[in-house]
Amino acid sequence: MTKRNQRLLILVGLVLALAVYINLPNSPGIHIGQINKDFTTRLGLDLVGGVQTLLEADLPEGAVIEAETMRTATTIVENRVNGLGVTEAVVQQAGDRRIVVELPGETDPERALATIRKTGRLEFVDFSHLDEAQIFELVESQTTIYTDDGLTPEEVAQLQATLPLTDTTTLTESIPLVARQVFHTVMGGEELSTVQVQTDPQTGQYVIAFELKSKGAEVFRDFTTQHVGDTLAIVLDKKVISAPRINQAITDGKGMITGNFTYETANELAIQLRYGSLPIPLKIAEVRTVGPTLGQDSLRKSLIAGAIGFTIVILFMTLYYRLPGVVADIAIIFYALLAFAIFRFIPVTLTLPGVAGFLLSTGSALDANILIFERLKEELRSGRQLLQAYELAFKRAWPSIRDSNIATLITSGILFWFGSTFGATIVKGFSITLALGVLVSLFTALVATRALLGLVLAQWKSKDHAKWFGI
Repeated sequence: MTKRNQRLLILVGLVLALAVYINLPNSPGIHIGQINKDFTTRLGLDLVGGVQTLLEADLPEGAVIEAETMRTATTIVENRVNGLGVTEAVVQQAGDRRIVVELPGETDPERALATIRKTGRLEFVDFSHLDEAQIFELVESQTTIYTDDGLTPEEVAQLQATLPLTDTTTLTESIPLVARQVFHTVMGGEELSTVQVQTDPQTGQYVIAFELKSKGAEVFRDFTTQHVGDTLAIVLDKKVISAPRINQAITDGKGMITGNFTYETANELAIQLRYGSLPIPLKIAEVRTVGPTLGQDSLRKSLIAGAIGFTIVILFMTLYYRLPGVVADIAIIFYALLAFAIFRFIPVTLTLPGVAGFLLSTGSALDANILIFERLKEELRSGRQLLQAYELAFKRAWPSIRDSNIATLITSGILFWFGSTFGATIVKGFSITLALGVLVSLFTALVATRALLGLVLAQWKSKDHAKWFGI
């Protein structure tokens, strides 16, 4: 065996060991120093169920939407979705006014979509002139209140004049009397620097801890210093969500929003506040829900189809190419392990089209082996020695292998661009798995197959080439 083949075998062995480690069902991942990497199999919407929605800018059809505005909206939606804990979510812009959102495994789509669409306008509102009963009424009723946020004194006076002052007006009798005034907004949510869910060490309840920017911290310090004992309400989208009392001056710009939160409600609110307001309003243009039962059935059928396909491939290569075919079968199994390990490492979200791309790339791996083996048979027919024929087969098959795979990679790039530009996630997933599969197939054909076949031929003694090589 040549030193080159020895080096290739060592490389193949190391890569195989790493692939098996990554593919272990309960792989512990890699946690060394600052490196913390876990390995998971991410399945798409059509394999595990969930919800897909198409969000559209809620603006007149002829309205011009700047590209940067849509990019910002897409980023905010993606951040909010990731904050929901839907780790396999797909969020991408589709055209110049739409956003595609896929939430695999989501069991409560209405909750998720409500969080995504909300503008999340937060205000700290002065309730110092209200008594406890009035504050309780506003918190419990969840009535929309009026604030002077962004209004001039003249506009505030005009708004105040239009508000009903008694309960006698039939059209507004459901509005609490206390809500029929304009409240003063001390500070807006744009002054928030960080927001996160924590557990109050004293009560054990969930709270939302926040930290303010320098300007907001200064405003907060001045107000809380002058209003110790008063109430500063937390208002989201003009509805009171919490009304804490100022027990002492807050001078460091750090505070907590308290309320009757569960972890889910606290996390939803934190997401809305953390990622700010959407630059444009969004509406749901289309919703498609895939049940988990249908997704599991698709996954089961995909696995069965894949197993059948691999079995047929292995039988064909063994029966037609004999000894090299057996080596190729081993290399194909190595290819499958390596490709799946890469999908878990990145990770790539596997969908039905993605699985199809992966299986199609298996054909590319076979194409390379077939070209090599046909060249090997030609060299043996011309009277070459076995090891010489082996070297020439790889050398002369390389141009054809290179050109065909480059063409496939170019096609994958075009499909990826199309999927990214027009929001066709199905096409995008197919192109990614196809391209990765092609690259892995090149490695297995030119490295794994070459090293394994070289190892076998170096020890081969039989001269019956017709029987063992299908000549």
